[in-house]
Amino acid sequence: MGNHFFDLVRTRMLGMDAPFALLGDGSRRTYGDVLDESGRFASALVGLGVKPGDRVAVQVEKSFDALMLYLGTVRAGAVFLPLNTAYTPAEIEYFLGDAEPDVFVCDPARAVALLPYAEKAGAKLETLDSDRGGSLVYKADAAVASFEDVPRGPDDLAAILYTSGTTGRSKGAMLSHDNLASNALALVEYWRFGNRDVLLHALPIFHTHGLFVATNVVLFAGASMILLPKFDPEQVFKDLPQATCMMGVPTFYVRLLQDARLTKEATNHMRLFVSGSAPLLAETHREWRERTGHAILERYGMTETNMNTSNPYEGERVAGTVGLPLPGVSVRVVEPETGKALEAEEIGMIEIIGPNVFKGYWRNPEKTKAEFRPDGFFITGDLGKIDAQGYVHIVGRGKDLIITGGYNVYPKEVETEIDEMQGVIESAVIGVPHPDFGEGVTAVVVVKPGATITAASIAKTLEHRLAKFKLPKQVFIVDDLPRNTMGKVQKNVLREQYKDIYAGQPR
Repeated sequence: MGNHFFDLVRTRMLGMDAPFALLGDGSRRTYGDVLDESGRFASALVGLGVKPGDRVAVQVEKSFDALMLYLGTVRAGAVFLPLNTAYTPAEIEYFLGDAEPDVFVCDPARAVALLPYAEKAGAKLETLDSDRGGSLVYKADAAVASFEDVPRGPDDLAAILYTSGTTGRSKGAMLSHDNLASNALALVEYWRFGNRDVLLHALPIFHTHGLFVATNVVLFAGASMILLPKFDPEQVFKDLPQATCMMGVPTFYVRLLQDARLTKEATNHMRLFVSGSAPLLAETHREWRERTGHAILERYGMTETNMNTSNPYEGERVAGTVGLPLPGVSVRVVEPETGKALEAEEIGMIEIIGPNVFKGYWRNPEKTKAEFRPDGFFITGDLGKIDAQGYVHIVGRGKDLIITGGYNVYPKEVETEIDEMQGVIESAVIGVPHPDFGEGVTAVVVVKPGATITAASIAKTLEHRLAKFKLPKQVFIVDDLPRNTMGKVQKNVLREQYKDIYAGQPR
């Protein structure tokens, strides 16, 4: 038995000199470099005592080395656990305590603050920065490149990604070698990726879109990428002439539309623009097509499932829909309570089954069981419908999860931080339409009579407790929250009340 995921990557390498990545300093990395550098990181991890099935938690900036650490972890038979670079030490403490990684890799600048949490979790702390610095780079450079991959089968774990739900703390979604490989292969075929494609890669690599969609599709197509550290319109327009494809979140497209340089002439060489991680407004879809002549291809995925559906490469890309089920994936819409299948155009709970669907939640068999139907379908928590043409429409979520700028925000986590502040009685955190981020995190707070706490002071306090993407864009102080007859806060009423508060903001 070989290493299932990386064996498939090897078979798609055209040659050691084939280009893999163009970096910001103008240098290039080949597939030979991918093989050597990922082998060195794998050797370094094994030298640190990493064994098959051990977790390697990583909170580092985006770089070629970070991608090689991902591949090296998989080749070493371990489980890759990427963490958002915006997470605070208090948030990291939870993830390390829950996953109990053998090794935790962070940026050297964060090492002092994070060392106590690594030690508490029993993890060895190593460092890696975006400029070939850090203790793990030194160990990798000293290791041999010719690494013999640790055998791993299709059902063995390759990664754990933490995802926010609507009850309890974040849960670790367990993804197998075949979950990742099967989805990458399906996308390569469905989106017609080939070895001549050059992907403009401006996404972060700590979640599904940038790591398992963008990077894995490039690897499985034998294609190459322009690796940008982050999304920057100036850099995008500079590098666009060399690219054939781009993947982004709706925010990317909204911001590029603000620039006069976005024209049909500037994009006529491009083959494909893909959008995901948050709903793409139909208005943005139409405006992009008018300006560039390209129809953005919107798709639908989740941390637990990778990609489920996609608008077609050939055929109509319908604005406001997430397209058709991918090959090998089945999608149905059911009555949430009974699981009874619904007819076309009827709105209900979206459920998924296929080789892309995760193995369950890390150390949480009860939650895993609750999220699967007896016949194996995964209950997504998203409400939607399938139209007469088979296109899937997402109409809302059965839970209160907020998706802002492509990131998931769990309202209860923000509410807990607010409710602990002196002078606060209670709070409700909601997501309402935002022209740039899809949804804007918004807090509605009830304070005690005579309390000196203000909207500004609440926002300021949260800056030290939560990652930036979780921070409310506005805080409102009110006398009370709307409730139903059972005393439950009616967030639907609040969403309706505040639905237009970001409408006038510039895009």
